[in-house]
Amino acid sequence: MCVLGARCHFPLPDLRLRLTASWLVTHVRSVCDSGRMTPDRLMGEHAQALPLPAPLTPPSCHYYRNRQQPGSLPYCSDFAAASQPDTTMTALNAPRDKYNAVWIIFFILGLGTLLPWNFFMTATMYFTSRLKDPPMGLTNQTLNQTLKEEDSRSVLEAKFNNVMTLCAMVPLLIFTCLNSFIHQRIPQKLRISGSLVVILIVFLVTAILVKVDMAPLPFFAITMIKIICINSFGAILQGSLFGLAGILPASYTTPIMSGQGLAGAFAAFSMICALASGSALQDSAFGYFITACVVIFLAIMSYMALPRMEFFQHYMETNRSRPSADEENKMDLLNKENSSQRQPGTTLTEGEAGVSVFNIFRKIWVMALSVCLIFTVTIGTFPAVTVEVKSTVANGGTWGEPYFIPVACFLLFNMMDWVGRSLTAVCMRPGKDSIWLPVLVAARLVFIPLFMLCNVQPRYYLPVFFSHDAWYIIFMIFFSFSNGYLASLCMCFGPKKVLPHEAETAGAIMAFFLSLGLALGASVSFAFRAMI
Repeated sequence: MCVLGARCHFPLPDLRLRLTASWLVTHVRSVCDSGRMTPDRLMGEHAQALPLPAPLTPPSCHYYRNRQQPGSLPYCSDFAAASQPDTTMTALNAPRDKYNAVWIIFFILGLGTLLPWNFFMTATMYFTSRLKDPPMGLTNQTLNQTLKEEDSRSVLEAKFNNVMTLCAMVPLLIFTCLNSFIHQRIPQKLRISGSLVVILIVFLVTAILVKVDMAPLPFFAITMIKIICINSFGAILQGSLFGLAGILPASYTTPIMSGQGLAGAFAAFSMICALASGSALQDSAFGYFITACVVIFLAIMSYMALPRMEFFQHYMETNRSRPSADEENKMDLLNKENSSQRQPGTTLTEGEAGVSVFNIFRKIWVMALSVCLIFTVTIGTFPAVTVEVKSTVANGGTWGEPYFIPVACFLLFNMMDWVGRSLTAVCMRPGKDSIWLPVLVAARLVFIPLFMLCNVQPRYYLPVFFSHDAWYIIFMIFFSFSNGYLASLCMCFGPKKVLPHEAETAGAIMAFFLSLGLALGASVSFAFRAMI
């Protein structure tokens, strides 16, 4: 029996003892409520009257509470307040994810986070073709003709890729960082649904502008503004989505990573189809952006259906029942005021400690730095270095000129990256506390010199050691698979290394370091290419 809120460690198998203890609790309540005696003094007088059995160490109060039969007396007093819900019982009592509906919704939302940016990169030929000086008509211009054109490029056309990368990575990093600090002040529903709506509007405007003639400079400025909007709200969407997945079991981060990987593969496949079709560039660009609008609209509808899922409702209600960060900080202040009354040898528990972004980072810094290094290596070499590799087998034939890079670089990377991300749904090794995870992440640094020594053209300093196409394809398979698998593991394990009510903040921090890795990779890519 837990008397006066004390935690019990023993059962009362004897019915007489249970009835006596029940009478004692009732008597204690009545006497204490009348103000005639304090609980400590009262228990001192009854100590000799009711000798309780010695505590048994193996079983706990939680065990017997769950084992009791209907109608029996509770083994813990009704007024013994629990500090936090039992996470083990939360998992055991969780309803089933029927038809994997929540998993599929998170997959679609993950697809919606990166599909817009991938479609902008895929349509680079469309954007640069409208930046020529003087502007050229696009109606009868085909993709294959565009590839064969060797006209001198304008300043805007030559600088488009560099400025596009800058306008993409800087807002992505800034807004992901802001989301890590302000996500508790802006409702999660507004952050996710609002970001998706803004991205949808941007793509609708982009699709409309395909049919509108415009001078190169205004078109360049509007395009960069759209890229900034896409990546700013995409950063908020990505950080909020990983934070939301942190509330659910660890396996529900996998569909987000898998959906993001499929977004790149879908964009690469669309580019190959456009090259093979020989369709007009204007029609291809319009189809690109309309397809993106359809996917984003599907993501919005999926997110609206998410709160209706019983599985999702269970974990959201469990998360709301836990104390928030502000409540934890208030309790911490009260604990500090009463610290002088603590007995020697007692310490603050995790639930009593104050919650902050920096305290959470101290718990997940290995995972955060690992995911940052993963994407620094990936973006540092792909596509800045890998896209410049020339085929030595095709010798300028049909395979080598238009299809080698789209297939062996973009499609292969995105497909193997998607396989790596999806594999974490069935295999999550090494574990979150294993030293092998950061070791494998650091081992990916070897891909930087390997790709540099492939047949990258033009080159001025380094020799070519791996000239055959097979070497490049083998490196790309392991490079992309390790990127997807290790990044997905880090994003899954990060929120699981903290307390349950800290999981959303941990997910936002992990998303920030993911974006930091993207920005660092984009910065060092210029140096990697210059070294060749």
